[in-house]
Amino acid sequence: MTRIAVISDTHDWMPPGLPERLAKADEIWHLGDVCEPDTLAELELLGKPLHVVLGNNEGHALWPLELRLERAGHKFFLTHIPPTRAPFGAEIVLHGHTHVPRDETDEAGVRWLNPGCISRPKQHGRAGFAWLLLEENQPPKWRLEVL
Repeated sequence: MTRIAVISDTHDWMPPGLPERLAKADEIWHLGDVCEPDTLAELELLGKPLHVVLGNNEGHALWPLELRLERAGHKFFLTHIPPTRAPFGAEIVLHGHTHVPRDETDEAGVRWLNPGCISRPKQHGRAGFAWLLLEENQPPKWRLEVL
């Protein structure tokens, strides 16, 4: 099983204890609004692959606006601001920006996931992230965790 920690909207703040909680991840995906790159320093020290997309609050262009990744036979599209339609070929769209967790499947069968927000959550006032659990030939599992 592949364990991917998915976070978004850190806005220059790394919660105490978060790097330790993410240490068991095989990869870490950040869905934008990191702001200052130094915010990721503790995560980089974990030595896990770290994939980051650019948010709308970054004052630089160090990361791409979107990423297409394939894991365990599934095609993922990572971006910060959710597109109005799923990009061609994407089975699962992961986004941040709204600060609200999401797990929905649209009429075309594309799954839309948002881990919520690390720094300023809007729903229930609880900061959090998500685990994306992948196994070959199995549907991905999505589990939200509050901080």
